[in-house]
Amino acid sequence: MPKPSAADTADSDAFAAPAGPDGLPTPRRYWSVAAIWLAMTMSVLDGAIANVALPTIARELNASAASSIWIVNAYQLAITVTLLPLAALGDRLGYRRVYMAGLVVFTLGSLGCALSHTLEQLTVARILQGLGAGGIMSINSALIRFTYPKRLLGRGIGLNALVISVSAAIGPTVAAAILARASWEWLFAINVPIGVLAILIASRALPTVGGSSRRFDWVSAILNALTFGFLITGAESLAREGLSGGLWKLGVGLAAGVVLVRRELGRTAPLVPFDLLRIPIFGLSIATSIVSFAAQMMAFVGLPFYFQTVLGKSAVVTGLLMTPWPVAVGIAAPLAGRLADRYRAGALGGIGLTVMAAGLFALSLVRPGASDLDIAWRMALCGLGFGFCQAPNNRAMITAAPMDRSGAAGGALATARLLGQTAGAVTTAVFFHLSGTDATTTALATAAVLALLAAGVSLSRLTLSPRPRPEPLDRDADLAA
Repeated sequence: MPKPSAADTADSDAFAAPAGPDGLPTPRRYWSVAAIWLAMTMSVLDGAIANVALPTIARELNASAASSIWIVNAYQLAITVTLLPLAALGDRLGYRRVYMAGLVVFTLGSLGCALSHTLEQLTVARILQGLGAGGIMSINSALIRFTYPKRLLGRGIGLNALVISVSAAIGPTVAAAILARASWEWLFAINVPIGVLAILIASRALPTVGGSSRRFDWVSAILNALTFGFLITGAESLAREGLSGGLWKLGVGLAAGVVLVRRELGRTAPLVPFDLLRIPIFGLSIATSIVSFAAQMMAFVGLPFYFQTVLGKSAVVTGLLMTPWPVAVGIAAPLAGRLADRYRAGALGGIGLTVMAAGLFALSLVRPGASDLDIAWRMALCGLGFGFCQAPNNRAMITAAPMDRSGAAGGALATARLLGQTAGAVTTAVFFHLSGTDATTTALATAAVLALLAAGVSLSRLTLSPRPRPEPLDRDADLAA
């Protein structure tokens, strides 16, 4: 038999060896990124397409509008309550194992959704999907950290943000295209072959890092689920039904949260990463993320109602007017990611959030009679600012954490995003409850103030973090990135 060539041996070693301290070699880096992007695309798309298809699914399953909401809520809630526990499990068992398990569970959940014939069956399958998506989202940032060399990490995070933004933007279009030619079951069935492909790639290419002898804290995991589950559902019920609907849920969530905090504060590597929150740069980056996502969600929830009920736009035009925001995020995020490898996140985030605040304030001034173009440039300005702040902010969070706490950092990052989005949605619902959809302009002005507040928090990090020092350029590595 002929002996393998040096190139063949090098390629084989590149796939067999665990990740080094500074990323994966090529071509394995390409394949690892492909697996990460495929998984994130599926999990983000599934959240978007279910919203669009909800009326169709409810009608065909003979479900009421109120009960069908659980098709969406079950998925989101399962993700929210599992992010931190699964991130902690990744630190203990290894990130690849948890990510792979998440991919398998998500794919099986998608198959279960496609085979469902009742609302109850679909809701259970959506919970399974959410558990899988929790495994994907909680470990995503840790895998990116170990896939890219440090000097290209900002670029990698920016490209990941681009994938997420594009997935969110095309979600409604993909859902509409599938529903135009097939039944709603195919919205979920399409994930099965994509999931199998992602599993095959991930099993060979993902970095094999993480793992410790620390015991997994099941009690804290249950307390975490009770805390976030009841606080989020309670806040939503409070905004929708008033005190009678949400107060008791908030009480249960707060009580569980108090017990959780008392249990976790003194631990060396807690499930809720209080040890990381004590790092000033990490804590300020988390605060920046929560406030900026709250401002974004206030606009995303309020604007469709304002466009249709106040400005008289059709549903199709409303969808088109919402598109410039995610498109602009997709343009700005990769650029900001590259800059984050050379400049401080505090300055980049401050600039981006100030631009976002200007866009939100400009949107708050839109009145009946405004042209579509006049609205579109304001939406794009918001997206450019938002996209410009996210990649540097995420890079600052990930790199502030010790390497063996990368999973916890990624879980905190994802949890901050969901908390901010929930807070923004609930705040807008309160505005609607008090003043109807006409309150959208007030909500947008409030969101602009929040974005400016987040800009101030971001700029405060300039006194804490040194300017990144670019390492000597490696032309081959740059091309591989």
